[in-house]
Amino acid sequence: MTKVLVVAPHPDDETLGCGGTLLKHKAAGDEIHWLIASCMDPSQGYSDAQISERERIISQVSKSYAFDSVTQLQYVAGRLDTYSTGTLVSDFKCCLERIQPDTLYLPYKYDVHTDHAVVFNAMVSASKSFRAPYVKRWLAYETLSESEFSLDPLNVHFNPNVFVDVSHFRKAKLSICLLYHTEIFAHPFPRSVEAVNAKLTLRGAQCNVDAAESFVLLKEIL
Repeated sequence: MTKVLVVAPHPDDETLGCGGTLLKHKAAGDEIHWLIASCMDPSQGYSDAQISERERIISQVSKSYAFDSVTQLQYVAGRLDTYSTGTLVSDFKCCLERIQPDTLYLPYKYDVHTDHAVVFNAMVSASKSFRAPYVKRWLAYETLSESEFSLDPLNVHFNPNVFVDVSHFRKAKLSICLLYHTEIFAHPFPRSVEAVNAKLTLRGAQCNVDAAESFVLLKEIL
């Protein structure tokens, strides 16, 4: 049995990046755990109603995947670069030690959203092999509206080398996407059901299946 931890800078990243893969893990009898690195905060102008709605969505999404655990840290979304890296690493280490996953799914280091880079760097530090010897596989997922939007010609663009056949989980992934009604909008918005579906088809065509999700394998210990 594989024990998986998906690390999401924000709720919806886990679904956009590896929702089908998580569902496939669960169907195979694996443990799946969700770490959400940030939260909405009144200081950003969010109302109590908006914050409550986000909490309701997280609960719905968690039930849809049947996560074995959900951990949400209280860092303010969009401001992760203002926190001490050491504090983030410490909180991530606590989560790792409690779950002891063997597989990590991380946001891509070169996504345009700074929160994604901060989370990636902190988790890589927290999961060094001499600190977390139980982790054997690190993969980075792609996030629509983040992984493909860099304008820096020197940026390392997302170039996957691992593909997961999620053909049987396409509809379920799209259904979970729709739970995020505050984040998923009409086409041609990049986080639309049409865009998510098209990405599944594109990645599937790259590996000769109906639908796939793709990853960059960062490190694997065999």
